[in-house]
Amino acid sequence: MAEELRLHFKKAGFFTSIQDFGRFGQQDIGIPISGAMDKESMQMANYLVGNSDDTPVIEITLLGPEIEIEGNGQIAFAGAQFAGKLNKSPLPLFETIEVKTGDTIKLKGTSAGCRIFLAAGGKTTEPAWLGSHSAPSDYVKHTGMVSHFSDGDTLTFHPHKPIEKRIIDEAKRPIYTSCTILRVVTGPDFEQFELEVIQEFFEKTFSISSDSNRMGYRLNETLAQYKAKGEEISSGVIPGTVQITGSGKPIILTADAQTTGGYPRITNVVTEDLDLVGQMKPGDELRFMLVSLEDIN
Repeated sequence: MAEELRLHFKKAGFFTSIQDFGRFGQQDIGIPISGAMDKESMQMANYLVGNSDDTPVIEITLLGPEIEIEGNGQIAFAGAQFAGKLNKSPLPLFETIEVKTGDTIKLKGTSAGCRIFLAAGGKTTEPAWLGSHSAPSDYVKHTGMVSHFSDGDTLTFHPHKPIEKRIIDEAKRPIYTSCTILRVVTGPDFEQFELEVIQEFFEKTFSISSDSNRMGYRLNETLAQYKAKGEEISSGVIPGTVQITGSGKPIILTADAQTTGGYPRITNVVTEDLDLVGQMKPGDELRFMLVSLEDIN
């Protein structure tokens, strides 16, 4: 096997980036957790090439890249239902793929889900920052990292010993729908909201705004019963926190979310459902379902 496997991004796609589990223990100094928007799919991709769960992967959003391979190695894709080609053949998903110098991969768009993850067997040569390869959106200029790939960029891996081909069974692959039920628990400011607002929040169907990114998903619909109570004091927030803006529109904070925010925090999406959030794209619909901590433990 070649000493290095290089992925040349002839076209980078809409938003293609390196992600891992993120960085922890830095929120008290204002640094976001970051990390993959769908950690289950990330782990599946890593499993398919024999990596540990937390090995950095390539997160591909909405519109995929065009990649030219240099070197020999194993790769795998897991996550959203992207269409693509490996040379002239359909690109297989959820299985180990052998690649060699001269191979080309072209990913198009997705028919279901928002993000797909590309893992390569081995370790990237890219440096980490504070224990993670994920570049937090608002901190890129301080880290020397790039938030996402550009046309012409190259990512290099040191391949490990190849493994026998692995396939994820159909029954274990994620299923994405255009309307998702998200389980939430009450947030720190839940009791500040009027009963009418709370009822509307749980009865309403919301849709994802096009003005959404890795920091947060804005929802298009307004809570008609909500009236802002003036300026709020900034408080701690985490990925999954649902805030209500002054205009009455909810925001679901996601992987690159800031560590404090001034909008009231009505609920928090349960950790297990954050992967579902990461696979929602603009126009997809969702509803919130209140659960207790006992329900999810």
